[in-house]
Amino acid sequence: MANGFASILDHFVQRVALRRWRRKANRAPVISLSTLRQQRSSARMLRRQLNRVIHQADARLTLPLIGSNSFQKPLGSDWAHRPELWREQLTRQGASAVESATEFGAETKIFHDCNVSELTFRQIRNVREEDLAPFGTSLEVFSFDGSFLSLVVELPDNATEGLTKRHLVRLEAIIELEKPLEIFARLNVKHGPNTEQVVRELPLRDGRTMVEFDLAYTNLNEKRVERMWLDLIFEGPELNQIIIRDLALSRRPRAEL
Repeated sequence: MANGFASILDHFVQRVALRRWRRKANRAPVISLSTLRQQRSSARMLRRQLNRVIHQADARLTLPLIGSNSFQKPLGSDWAHRPELWREQLTRQGASAVESATEFGAETKIFHDCNVSELTFRQIRNVREEDLAPFGTSLEVFSFDGSFLSLVVELPDNATEGLTKRHLVRLEAIIELEKPLEIFARLNVKHGPNTEQVVRELPLRDGRTMVEFDLAYTNLNEKRVERMWLDLIFEGPELNQIIIRDLALSRRPRAEL
């Protein structure tokens, strides 16, 4: 009963406040400048709080839900992960003239060797019906005077727990390009002083791509595995926009023959 009354009262107060600000807006062209200055100050303070509510509501109500790690995994998978950049809203959501080794979140860095950086990077909100990842990334490249551009994603500690040469590591992504571009994915596994690297070119058909890294063909020392990370390498990215709507990894042991 009390909650119902509070809700009715709150609705009434909102209607009164809305009418009050509507009247102020209608009279703004004719009131004195001193009064208008006071109203502007009050309106700005109100707008800050309204923007906070709108921001939180958009974050919580827009699908896919922030933090979602949901995606289809191969049968028998013993580990799966959607990196932070595609799962959580970052504090730093973008930058222009991106310098090499710039960090975005705790897991991702951009590397290049340009003398003059004309790279723009943004985290974007996915809102399409087919999207499973809450966020995507947009990398815009204008003039490019370097020889390489890569996006490096550090994988969590549990990615290497129990990792063996029997494992297949799968990468799935949704990538949109302004014009055709070669993209290579390199899986790196550090074991002791050595690092095993497996490289695959991403087949870009209809935006969706999938590759698997077979650790059976490496010299992996299973007892000394320390960490694992992924490099996305973009060949000739000049005058292009690269949108990665989703990126997810999983692993599964190869079936015994």
